[in-house]
Amino acid sequence: MNRLHHALIWAGFLAVIGVPLVLAATSPLLAWRQPIYVAAGFAGVLGMAVLLAQPLLVTGVLPGLSGLKGRRAHRWVGGLLVGLIVVHVVGLWITSPPDMIDALTFTSPTPFSPWGVIAMWAIFGAAGLAIYRARMRLPIWRIAHSALVVIVVIGSVVHAMLIEGTMEIVSKAAVSAIVLIVTGLTIAKRRAWAPFMPKRTRR
Repeated sequence: MNRLHHALIWAGFLAVIGVPLVLAATSPLLAWRQPIYVAAGFAGVLGMAVLLAQPLLVTGVLPGLSGLKGRRAHRWVGGLLVGLIVVHVVGLWITSPPDMIDALTFTSPTPFSPWGVIAMWAIFGAAGLAIYRARMRLPIWRIAHSALVVIVVIGSVVHAMLIEGTMEIVSKAAVSAIVLIVTGLTIAKRRAWAPFMPKRTRR
């Protein structure tokens, strides 16, 4: 029964991240696109899947990746997320430099651009905090990291939902909702803000 339970958890996780990838791969919008553009787009799609993995690794929900293993995997997956963002941005820069300049300077007419840029800088900020964790007080580090994670997730979800791209709308909405819910529950459970609250309000 335990093995079946673990298998169902992994199957559900892989389905949530796999279905949007498969549907994006079969999108008619990929026709005649440059390989660099396709790679950049898929880096963004895969980034959404990685966002779901991160809170699950922190809380040890994924079987076989709890405790220290989960935290180590969380750090490695965080590095993967940074790499995917770099591929996404560099690929789009190569295919359309003017559009990327407009996006990075917040002058783009497209409504999804600023959300993506904000999420990108928040991801870089969270990665920087991870590198310097040992030099910061743990309560301060946790609340700063949690705040950046909230910005990353909200920015990424809004960015993805506003784009009319290769991701199929229903699966995109589903994975976005799941990422929001799981991240919200994880942050609420960890209560990074608790040390900064008056003692009488702590629980």
